[in-house]
Amino acid sequence: MAPRKATTDSAPAMEPTRRSSRIAEKPKPIVEKKPAAKPRAKAAAGASKKREAEENAENDDEDGVNTKRQNKKAKPDTPPKEEPSENGEEQDELADDKDDDVPEAPKPIGLGDSLPSITLKNEKDEDVDVAQLATEKGVVFFLIPKADTPGCTQQACGFRDIYKDFEEFNVDVYCVSADTPSAISKWQSKKSLPYSLLSDRERKLISILGAAENNKTKRSHFIFEKGGKLVDRKIPVKPVDSPKLALEFIKQNIKKEA
Repeated sequence: MAPRKATTDSAPAMEPTRRSSRIAEKPKPIVEKKPAAKPRAKAAAGASKKREAEENAENDDEDGVNTKRQNKKAKPDTPPKEEPSENGEEQDELADDKDDDVPEAPKPIGLGDSLPSITLKNEKDEDVDVAQLATEKGVVFFLIPKADTPGCTQQACGFRDIYKDFEEFNVDVYCVSADTPSAISKWQSKKSLPYSLLSDRERKLISILGAAENNKTKRSHFIFEKGGKLVDRKIPVKPVDSPKLALEFIKQNIKKEA
């Protein structure tokens, strides 16, 4: 028998798989870029402004005025409470007499000088020339900051209680202040003051005696002998001491008249 031809068991060669051109040419998907997030600080600031606007709207009154903002305004400083000075000068007088336009005070008289001619009103609203008061008698002028106040009342009542002692030495007593004639008249009646009171509204006599300062009156007293010569002065002086010191000087320096 003729020999059989050898058969080849190997499989025929496979061609390489080709990728579809349609798949290869398919465009890549477009990825959209997300916008960058805003900074947190700006977002927080915006939220804060929004809240503030809402609060302001709630606090606006009918007239459109923000009451909350008004309440945040600084309150003015409260001035410290003033107390009376050692000489008993009351705060009522200081408050009443504050004035920016203070006239220039005349030059005060000194010891040995004569009482000048100045016309004032008394408690009866009558004109009084103070120079004429010392022509026949000695005179004591005691000056007070304001009528019917504690320190001034103490001083005035002190002179009232020993007024007869001054009369024994032929000396008259006068209270001088910048109060109105009406005010001193009421005070005189209220405290039964036996002597006359003089209203020096423009502080003419007060300035001449050297007791005017910054439109205020220093508590003091002045003694003129008969004839009008200034022989003693106490400025300032305490309310309780003024009557006693004035009488003591008179007893030592002025003789009693028969």
